Amino acid sequence: MVSREGNVQHQHHKTQCVIILCFFVGEQVKYLTCSCGVFSKFLPNFRIEGTTVPMSSFLNPYPDFAQLESLLSNEQKQTQLTVRSFVQNEIEPKIVKAYRSEEFPVGLLAQMGAMGLLGANLSGYGLPGMDTVSYGLLMKELERCDSGIRSAASVQGALVMFPIHAFGTEEQKNYWLPRLFSAQSIGCFGLSESEGGSDPGAMKTTVKDKGDHYELNGSKMWITNGNLAEVGVIWAKTELGIRGFLVPLNLEGINVIKMQNKLSLRASITSELVFDRVKLPKSALLPKTEGLKSALQCLNQARFGISWGAIGAAEACFVEALHFAKNRILFKKSLTSFQLVQRKFALMATQITQAQLLVFRLSQIKEQQNLQPAQVSMAKQVCVEMALNVARTCRDILGANGIMDEYKTMRHMANLETVYTYEGTNDIHLLILGQELTGISAFN
Repeated sequence: MVSREGNVQHQHHKTQCVIILCFFVGEQVKYLTCSCGVFSKFLPNFRIEGTTVPMSSFLNPYPDFAQLESLLSNEQKQTQLTVRSFVQNEIEPKIVKAYRSEEFPVGLLAQMGAMGLLGANLSGYGLPGMDTVSYGLLMKELERCDSGIRSAASVQGALVMFPIHAFGTEEQKNYWLPRLFSAQSIGCFGLSESEGGSDPGAMKTTVKDKGDHYELNGSKMWITNGNLAEVGVIWAKTELGIRGFLVPLNLEGINVIKMQNKLSLRASITSELVFDRVKLPKSALLPKTEGLKSALQCLNQARFGISWGAIGAAEACFVEALHFAKNRILFKKSLTSFQLVQRKFALMATQITQAQLLVFRLSQIKEQQNLQPAQVSMAKQVCVEMALNVARTCRDILGANGIMDEYKTMRHMANLETVYTYEGTNDIHLLILGQELTGISAFN
């Protein structure tokens, strides 16, 4: 057995404490950590008052009570490990600064493009055609770091590349898909408007046919990646209904305004797009778009990724709070010794497991091309509500420490307030399920 003792002064606490690190007993690594609990979030096992407290075998290192890890193929496991390593090494060290400064980490999309992570579930045109579970794992690993990171990748793949892939001409696909896949070009998706909210059909943005060109007028709000984008997939009303258009954002008459002072999703770029008599070539039309249903097809692609991603955020909060609680001493014993705290962890682990099982099964159905919109709505509603509740509970367990950004839980909690609302609010998805079950629409 090897041990090491020392005194450490924590800059943010200005107090002295004793740490004992790295006890090796057999093949297990045990730890004693500082009395103030600062190191708890980094340590997997703890020795408290002479008793070894190992982590559960169902933490791998995140909750896996359904043992879904055992069902993954070698290729899926490799995808998960590769993305996890990339996130831990390249994104985690930058995310707190990015969140504080309300800036997306510079060059991150280019790195994702070089790794083949953008629109990876699409096939043809040089795209890898990643299987559905692997794509879900990718989204989960990104959002385990931050919802804003997953949002950037999700928009590029599900809301820009997918509509081009599904509704574009061969010329549009051949030009844009390789560029977007490699992040040589960045795109955004313009459906939401300031007064539209949950009723996208009430949009005021219009495109009029002027003979040899189109004229675009209106505005879009809450647009992820807007200030980074070269091109936007913009939805507008025409004489023939709602259609999608590929709009280069450097055209005369377009103003892209960064939305600032957000309290959530701060590491994501959010923009307003304003169009004033913008002249579009006839080649801008995505010819296979047919009404609002085409836009909603895109949203369902993104919502599926969100469902997986939200679980990653929940898992991150859960593990951080559990590590903290194991080493937090109250009334001369670990915080995890108390029944109320154990109950919270038990409920959270159960809810995370239920969400994991749901998205795993729906991924199998999606792989068979049988996934229905109501199933996607169920997943988005259940997974995001679960993740937000887990984040709130974990913040409570962290106590006062939970409001400091050295801990990730409150950042996830704030981000998930946005995820709870965008891509269809929680209530809207419940109404979609209600319509599926009753046959009666609550929207009309």
